[in-house]
Amino acid sequence: MFKQHPQTAYRKYGVLLDTVFENCDKCKIRKGIFRMGIVVIGAVFVDIKGYPLSTYIPGGRNAGRVEQVHGGVSRNVAEDIANVELRPTFVGLVDDTGMGLDVIEKLNNHKVNTRFIQRVPDGMGTWLAIFNNDGDVCAAISKRPDTTPLIGLLEEQGDEIFRDCDSIALELDLEKETVKQTLRYAKKYGKKVYAVVSNMSIAMERRDFLQQIDCFVCNQQEAGILFSEDYEHMTAAELAKVLPERVRSAQIARMVVTMGGDGALYVDKDGSTGIYPARKVDVVDTTGAGDAFFSGVCIGLTYGKSLQDSCRIGTRLAATVICTSENICPRFMPEEFGLVQ
Repeated sequence: MFKQHPQTAYRKYGVLLDTVFENCDKCKIRKGIFRMGIVVIGAVFVDIKGYPLSTYIPGGRNAGRVEQVHGGVSRNVAEDIANVELRPTFVGLVDDTGMGLDVIEKLNNHKVNTRFIQRVPDGMGTWLAIFNNDGDVCAAISKRPDTTPLIGLLEEQGDEIFRDCDSIALELDLEKETVKQTLRYAKKYGKKVYAVVSNMSIAMERRDFLQQIDCFVCNQQEAGILFSEDYEHMTAAELAKVLPERVRSAQIARMVVTMGGDGALYVDKDGSTGIYPARKVDVVDTTGAGDAFFSGVCIGLTYGKSLQDSCRIGTRLAATVICTSENICPRFMPEEFGLVQ
């Protein structure tokens, strides 16, 4: 398949897994089956985060520190998956600026396949957030990027992107046509699709697509918006009495609702329900915790784990994000989660 040296092919085209190749003395890479891994589709943001140095005063002036980091739900998910040494492919857009190149370079350094990232004007969004002393967001505003160029990208290269992937992680609040294209390719090649949202108000316009999703992950507030009910003051046990019927009637195959310190509630459309407890950690910054949890669920379901075990992986990844100021999880080996490539 590769006429180039394997190291060049690795950098340019993607990932070599399931190694079965005679040893290469020059690069120590062994030939294997070309794989796209989990394909992650979504937007890239620049996160600007402010932290108070003393007691936070709502509505007042607060001295503090400001950090700027690469963000966006899908970009975070791609890096989280890569940090479990699973080599995903990211399909998205970045600005045609130095910041856009920085995003691509960082993902490359984490061994994400970036071949299908396009550089375009206004390719990245901005998220501005202020945190209180408990590490929770107390105010935020965002500017969404223009993701319409993804439509042309999928029209031209969709078969190449999806044919050999292991599964698809989709940001449901992308352009409606992009979501439709992705679901068509998933059906064509028999791929599982796992969905997450960054803006539930936009995602509500795609509510009918949830019937084609293999697992939908959202938080407690988003679940309430989805079913036009107020779940914010419910415990996990209380929500477990309500959610199975809502999931069944909406014909959603599987759904996981994250509930902060109360853990995660998971439901199958056949009514099977469970609660996976949260890990107790010191909270520094909750940004990216939900993305890490979703990454863990995608990893587990893609590579043969039950929904409960997938929530276990997600819970562990999320806990490592919460106790630091980073948006993404640290490095893990697949064997730590019982994954065998």
